[in-house]
Amino acid sequence: MLGIFKKELAHPPAELNSPPNPNMGSSSAAASRAKLPREIAQAFQSPHSPSNSFSVSFGNGAFLAFAPGERRTFATPQRLFCGLEDVYCIFTGGLNNLCSLIRQYGLSKCANEAMLVIEAYRTLRDRGPYPADQVLKDLDGDYGFVLLDNKAGTVFIASGSNERVRLFWGIAGDGSLVVSDSLEAMKGGCAKSYAPFPVGCMFHSEQGLMSFEHPTRKMKAMPRVDSEGVMCGANFKVDAHSKVSSMPRVGSEANWAMWTQNV
Repeated sequence: MLGIFKKELAHPPAELNSPPNPNMGSSSAAASRAKLPREIAQAFQSPHSPSNSFSVSFGNGAFLAFAPGERRTFATPQRLFCGLEDVYCIFTGGLNNLCSLIRQYGLSKCANEAMLVIEAYRTLRDRGPYPADQVLKDLDGDYGFVLLDNKAGTVFIASGSNERVRLFWGIAGDGSLVVSDSLEAMKGGCAKSYAPFPVGCMFHSEQGLMSFEHPTRKMKAMPRVDSEGVMCGANFKVDAHSKVSSMPRVGSEANWAMWTQNV
């Protein structure tokens, strides 16, 4: 899975950016530069046949690509894609409580996890009140997803609490946000400007990064150094000594649809 979003649509944290070392030679510096979005997209799609992959570009500066991958094994998470009423979701992993959530949202028995995430998002957006962190806490399983609300111009990314399904995010050569479950795609496309997406966290284009496990705590960036001792993006962790008073708490009467009124 791959999502690329212009910085005007989803502004990534500045700490993800790792500019080339000025002491490098010209060839080394060139090799360490992040690629442009079209180059990243082409590199991601090239190993996959057109019959076994899918991609779509949007006029607001967004790009989604999806490849189901090889036959599933215990160690290979499923990948799903769904679009409904101009909302699109790429989902990787699985939910243990999918059946109960399908009943909760009144969906068809054949609905999958990507469909469920879209319906949960639309319920939040349109019907509130419901704090975002509470809805994500209802998702029990190993998962990561990227959701684009094309009409509203909103990007919504989340990663479950377990690390068995991982997402990565980084910055392209033009400053665009790049998200993928492929480490190779991130290394090849974003050079040193990438990092693991923090587990138990969500990002959306208006409110930025937050922990849905600890919604009242701020996130802080921790320096990340690769095996060669070079700065490489940043890890984001919950700051246990900070507090965000403006975030809606679990069980509050705050309307998340209003909290994300620009979503």
